[in-house]
Amino acid sequence: MTDVAEMIDQVRDIPLYRDSVRTGEFPVLEKSAIADGFPDNWMTPKLRAALDSGEAEFVLSTGTNHARMQLIRPPYFLLKSYYRLWSEHPELARTWELGCSRVSITTVLATEHVARVNARARGETAPEHPTLADRRLDDRTVYLNQTLDPALWRRSDVERMLDEIEQTRAAHPEGRYHLDCSSYHLAHLVLKARAWGLDDRFPEPDSIIHAYEYTPDNVSRFLRARFACPIVDLFGSTELGYLYYSDGQAAYRPYLDQMKVELIPVEEGGSLFSVIVSSVRNPYMPLIRYRSGDCARTVDGSPDPTRISRFCGREKELVRVGDTLVCHGDLDRWTGECAPSIFLYRLRVGEGSDAELEYTTFDGVPIDAADSAVLVDALSENLELSVTPVWREHIPIGKSGKYAWLHPESRNT
Repeated sequence: MTDVAEMIDQVRDIPLYRDSVRTGEFPVLEKSAIADGFPDNWMTPKLRAALDSGEAEFVLSTGTNHARMQLIRPPYFLLKSYYRLWSEHPELARTWELGCSRVSITTVLATEHVARVNARARGETAPEHPTLADRRLDDRTVYLNQTLDPALWRRSDVERMLDEIEQTRAAHPEGRYHLDCSSYHLAHLVLKARAWGLDDRFPEPDSIIHAYEYTPDNVSRFLRARFACPIVDLFGSTELGYLYYSDGQAAYRPYLDQMKVELIPVEEGGSLFSVIVSSVRNPYMPLIRYRSGDCARTVDGSPDPTRISRFCGREKELVRVGDTLVCHGDLDRWTGECAPSIFLYRLRVGEGSDAELEYTTFDGVPIDAADSAVLVDALSENLELSVTPVWREHIPIGKSGKYAWLHPESRNT
């Protein structure tokens, strides 16, 4: 971790921080303050020179659960953060050192971004159906997904992706590869390969990282039952890089190079915390006491950032039920404990005391009566609502290529 005084010294010339440097008081930095007056509120001679030379660039955050935010960062900032963590992780460093390629199965937006970057470098427009070469980020990473909703992958899509995994794996001298994914996308691929009798064409990876979004307990359990290799969850963001990794022991380990983290109760006296980050890892847009928008719980209810047990989703998706704030992580825990066959779900909270939990399952059939009764009792007790589980064949993905745990018609969203 970086010393606070050192952090302050690195931001003293940035217009956004001038008053705070002068007074010595740094209030929590909201996303709206970052955007207000952008980019002049960040501009220094050093930053202007970096933008002119290409050492810094403008990018947009993913905007999954909030408006997309414009940022300034070094090229490949997030990728380098990923690579460094992969190369130093106690379980995964071996696959980095072996030179394993990284096969990424995540949102179509990520694939399209890579195809656009490659096409722009050639002075061309990105093709509608980019080839595997068009989808290669660098000599180590290639992206596979070309469909917004993985539930709608056709057999030809799955066969193509499995072929591309095999092609990438076979290029390694020892036939090894590293799998990078959204956990939901990987679960969809496993299910579809299994349904179409293609499971034996899915080469076993040597390590797996899932990042990009919240991984539900049931999905994590499903993937660990399918794959024997180490599976690590990363927590981070476009603007910060990666901050924590799971350790397989119901906790997260900090990876706070040039960073500090505070946990502030969302509500006074509560055990749900807002994640507040100070980081100078990005030298062109250092963030001091920045509210990431994420929530977390700790193993003992304390605000100790080294004892985080669960990242619980986004603050903007909190739902107030009576006097209680409910987060994604809470609903996920209750669902996972009561109905382990549930795959996707989303909660619809009405105006009264009634609510629906729409869900799909890994086996494609509704949960049995016993699990349904236990789930109804648990949700009713914790949410103080009358919750009806409703099985669906399909729950659509969001336009960002990520899932939301709250139905768009739900109140308090």
